Amino acid sequence: MLLLAGMAALFLTVYFSYLDKIPSKIKIRAGVEQEFDFHVPVSGEIYRVPQEAAPVASVTDVPEEDADLLAGEDGRADSIHIDFTHTVKLRANEIDAYQMDLKLFGVLPYKNVDIEVIQDRMLIPSGIPIGIYVKTDGVLVVGIGEFESSEGDAISPAKYVLQKGDYILKSNGEAVENKKQFIRMVEASEGEDMILTIRRNDEITDVMVNAEKNRMEEWKLGIWIRDNAQGIGTMTYEGADSTFGALGHGINDVDTSILMNLEEGTLYRTEIVGITRGANGAPGELTGYIEYDSDNVIGEITENTAEGIFGVCDKSLLESSVYEPIPIALKQEITMGPAQIICSVSGEPEFYDVEIVEVDLEHENVNRGIVIRVTDEKLLTLTGGIIQGMSGSPIIQNGKLAGAVTHVLVNDSTKGYGIFIEEMLTH
Repeated sequence: MLLLAGMAALFLTVYFSYLDKIPSKIKIRAGVEQEFDFHVPVSGEIYRVPQEAAPVASVTDVPEEDADLLAGEDGRADSIHIDFTHTVKLRANEIDAYQMDLKLFGVLPYKNVDIEVIQDRMLIPSGIPIGIYVKTDGVLVVGIGEFESSEGDAISPAKYVLQKGDYILKSNGEAVENKKQFIRMVEASEGEDMILTIRRNDEITDVMVNAEKNRMEEWKLGIWIRDNAQGIGTMTYEGADSTFGALGHGINDVDTSILMNLEEGTLYRTEIVGITRGANGAPGELTGYIEYDSDNVIGEITENTAEGIFGVCDKSLLESSVYEPIPIALKQEITMGPAQIICSVSGEPEFYDVEIVEVDLEHENVNRGIVIRVTDEKLLTLTGGIIQGMSGSPIIQNGKLAGAVTHVLVNDSTKGYGIFIEEMLTH
């Protein structure tokens, strides 16, 4: 029994060690032959997801004697056998979708892999600092508390009605635009029923609450609310169509850690005026000066997502870009080894040397697929490594845009996490 238990444990260890070697989603470029060097004992069938008629992908390392088995009378195949024990080369000429049913050792169920054929993209790596202002959709409840009533009792009218993280969208049918307006609504209610339309966990619902008077005879609900957020970060890329991507992670509320629902957002020019160097256990940060006026607006934020912020940038920003467009690197093209990041810690965008020390094609946290270590002595002297405000700094490897810096490792300021650029381009 001990022997069987040991063999089972060994088998499970081997099985799970292979499980993340091939991602559940793979993107390939239309019309370009691409190599896959997963080198895992996994094989199976690749077939086209039924849609309108389109060519099936081809596998160019198929043994010659098996070639006739893969093609129909019109030169297409219903399915193609694929074996990742060896290097595999894939090519698909049209934008389309495929799926691979894979088995470990050709027998054990492994996973179904979606293949998306995409149009190749060229993006301008940026690395410039940006000032960020976002306004929430409604007002965000960041805390529930108590206050002393006019009779001296500790009360909490909103307790068990509202929750931290709720967005208050309407009060008695009237849209809630900002904090000041909602405070006036609470005062005007004079303790009568307030039917609040809220968004909770992406669901819209109505709740009823009644304000009560505090010691100052003011009507209160006993909640803390927020309607905006500001900060600085780094722009990752600009597209030829004036689109942009930045940060590599979403803007979360500082108190609730919840991704903020965006009503509108603006990008501003900013100037780095100070650097607090990072150290192990104490992340550093960039300090920026932002002047919130119309002359400094450089873009509009239209999306705040887990993968970053996105929107449209001013054409003058494209015209002043320091760098030329470069290709993107897909997940499977990124390797451990030398790379560079672009950031503006010295005042202007510059390349700094880093090393990619880990590539996780299937990380459960989309913002942590890449781990980099800063090797550039100049950057280490200036910042101590990765610091707050560098989020969004482009990661470049082999002349391609591979991803963006997202977080610093608190216990080692020379290291940071990154997101794959293809994850950012899903928006």
